[in-house]
Parts: sequence; C-alpha cells; structure tokens
Amino acid sequence: MGTLMFRMGRKIQGRPLARLESVGARSGKTRRVILGTFPGGHPDSSVIVASNGGSASHPGWAYNLAANPNQVRIDTGEGLVAAEVELLEPEERDRMWNQVVEMAPGYRSYTEKTDREIPLFRLTPLR
Repeated sequence: MGTLMFRMGRKIQGRPLARLESVGARSGKTRRVILGTFPGGHPDSSVIVASNGGSASHPGWAYNLAANPNQVRIDTGEGLVAAEVELLEPEERDRMWNQVVEMAPGYRSYTEKTDREIPLFRLTPLR
C-alpha cells in the first residue's frame, strides 16, 4: 500500500513523499519505507525526519542509514537513485527543524511526546 500511495502522489502532513531504500542494520536485508520530505537546503537534496511519531525510539530506518550510509537509494518520483546521507549536526539540525515545523506544524507535538532529539537526515541523489 505504501508504494501505491507514493505512485498516487499523496502527501504526509502536506509534504511530498519519497521512497527510501536502505539496508537493514542487523538483518542486511533491503528495507523500504515511504516518508514525507522537506527541502534540504542544497540543490536536489531533501530532508527526512526520524520522528517515529514522537515515540521513545528512533525509527528502524534511521539505524539503517547510520549503519549503512553507502547503501541508500531514494525515489522522489523519477526512479530509485543512490543517495548521499548526512545526519544533520546540532546547529543545522535546529535551523532545519524550525523549517520543518513551519511547513508541517504536526511535527512540533512529537518533541512533547519524547525526551530524545529527533534526528534529521539530508539525502542528496548521486546522479
């Protein structure tokens, strides 16, 4: 169903969707997830939010990106392409977080549900 939603051009909290493909940190298996994206601050890049709905733990895909950053692909509607992954450092993360909650205010409540800092990742397609 996630792929169908992606093809139909649906959005999450008003944000465009991307299909993220990564390699499992423990399993080594290919994993896929559909995520909302935000402008990444660089040409062609996107930011994704590891909010996990404000739960106490990071989503599985965040661990996958950290463990296997060279095995990530993204599809923003033009087919899967390899992507460079960057975990945003505190200063840039805070700046981008403010942009995220401005564009999708629903994300703000996630920080009230958890004690963890919600990671932001920049994905830049390698074309």
